[in-house]
Amino acid sequence: MKKIILSKIILGAALALFTLNSCKNESKQEDPKEVAEEQNEANIQNENVEDDADHLVDAAAINLCEIEIGKLAQEKGMSQDVKKFGKMLVTDHEKALEETKTLADKKAIILPSSITEDGRDKYNKLKDESAEDFDKKFADMMVDGHQDAIDKMEKIAEKANDADIKTWAANQISPLTAHLTEAKRIQEMQKNK
Repeated sequence: MKKIILSKIILGAALALFTLNSCKNESKQEDPKEVAEEQNEANIQNENVEDDADHLVDAAAINLCEIEIGKLAQEKGMSQDVKKFGKMLVTDHEKALEETKTLADKKAIILPSSITEDGRDKYNKLKDESAEDFDKKFADMMVDGHQDAIDKMEKIAEKANDADIKTWAANQISPLTAHLTEAKRIQEMQKNK
């Protein structure tokens, strides 16, 4: 009887170890933003520089998301205003991303290389909207997102430690404000439908 119980315990333990090991071997892709932040944390020893690096990582994540959502708006948007705004988002955020990359390279800061998990969630949420609801949800998302981005850039322009990063952030506010204005106009048009 003891041998049977001992055999079952050993078999159960082996099965548990096998299950845990196979779960560990599944390749869960890490969020690109987290990867960049971890690499910067490992490479940067100064807390002030690390804070500035986080600002650039956040900005790159925003730009990557806006580029993908802009492309989606061009494909799925019902109105010409939404399609046109989507094209503007892609053009302007690609330019902003290049500026961010140039500054990051100058400062030896690593940025995310692809859309983050949060960005992918926003994209998928919008992608899943019906054709009838897409333009409204897109406009709402763009108003909220651009207001948040402006707030972040204003804060960075004021509080960043690096003068180049302060200047860069201040220069990002004007195009983001133009996007916010256009998003609010489209949002208003959607309310009046």
